Amino acid sequence: MARIRLKPFLPAALAAFLLSAAGVAFAADGLLAHSYRPLAGKTPVDLGSTYSGEVVLIVNTASKCGFTPQFEGLEAMHARYRERGFAVLGFPSGDFKEQEFEDEAQIQEFCTLTYGVKFPMFQKVHVVGERATPLYRELAAAAGEAPQWNFHKYLIGRDGRLVASYGSRTTPDDPALVAAIERALAAPRPQPGGD
Repeated sequence: MARIRLKPFLPAALAAFLLSAAGVAFAADGLLAHSYRPLAGKTPVDLGSTYSGEVVLIVNTASKCGFTPQFEGLEAMHARYRERGFAVLGFPSGDFKEQEFEDEAQIQEFCTLTYGVKFPMFQKVHVVGERATPLYRELAAAAGEAPQWNFHKYLIGRDGRLVASYGSRTTPDDPALVAAIERALAAPRPQPGGD
């Protein structure tokens, strides 16, 4: 007689509960449900809780690129809209022709001294390929496109979802980008416990 093994109900129910709870957490934080160290820092920042309800522009940066002067416009944009719940988040990457310094302290010094960057800059990451960090894998999946070069921009709304994706040639003062940020900022902040 063949033996039939029945899996206990409790572990299956527990697994289903945990998966649904994880889904609720992801929905609350959206694409920002990740933690990264500040540039040249040690303590990770939980992006989901730190920037919850804010409009965020995520940019992969590089210090030795033809688009590097965009730092100035990104800083101006961050300063202009910060009080309304907006943040630019920079993620240095050397994925494109290694146009970023290896040393994070050197990256930080360059951004600060050359372009006066005060917006949050995070640890150096990979943004494309198999080694892409989870944030960038999810951004690429949501947008249907990964960065093709440095200074690709992903705009995230107050609900933690992707609003739009902009290539490297889109400058921070581009009217379409500015209009999208203005629209996203006009949206109400999500209420705790709301959908």
